[in-house]
Amino acid sequence: MDHDPDASPINPLPPVVWLLVLPVFLVELVLSAGARGIIGGPGAVGWRLAAIEQYSFSGPVLDWMLSTGQFPSEHLLRFVTYPFVHAGFTHMLFVAVFILALGKMVGEVFQAWAVALIFFASGIGGALAYGLLLDDIRPLIGGYPAVYGLIGAFTFLLWVNLVARGANQYRAFTLIGFLLGIQLLFALLFGGSRDWVADVAGFITGFFLSFAVSPGGWGLLVARLRQR
Repeated sequence: MDHDPDASPINPLPPVVWLLVLPVFLVELVLSAGARGIIGGPGAVGWRLAAIEQYSFSGPVLDWMLSTGQFPSEHLLRFVTYPFVHAGFTHMLFVAVFILALGKMVGEVFQAWAVALIFFASGIGGALAYGLLLDDIRPLIGGYPAVYGLIGAFTFLLWVNLVARGANQYRAFTLIGFLLGIQLLFALLFGGSRDWVADVAGFITGFFLSFAVSPGGWGLLVARLRQR
């Protein structure tokens, strides 16, 4: 086996993936350090709660905006800030791992702007579903809806590959089926929130947006429709 002693131990990642994951990590680093009294003094213990209050997505706030017709920028900003605020380090860690893994696979095919668009559009789509379909006063935080958008884009790539090979195209949805099954199992065993609605909406957004932003994605769809 050939081995390059000068090769990096870390597989190279598209720059856009670093631009997405670093804020996720740095925000949690600051909040965790503040909670442990490492920085910020005694007041830093409440930084996480303050961040959740200011930057999380809120269904009641969305209802208020829709009922009054007022859309303040500080509330609209919540649609793109909530994926960067997490409940704790473990919560953030799983999100970061998914961004690194899926971002690499999707970013090697999609252009950087398309990866970023899928990430943020899926987060927005997940928040809208959470706010419009549920009557839940609990804030929505964490990057899972945006990550599920990347899963949707990755599923699209698998689907395209299976279609091109003439294989069973439904195999592309094995990953999302497994993840949703795990979520359902945990919900049945331990209870939990209904933020899986946001995750599913994020996946759907990422999958269908890929038709428009992937190289040749729209052409593939048109060709499939013509075959029918």
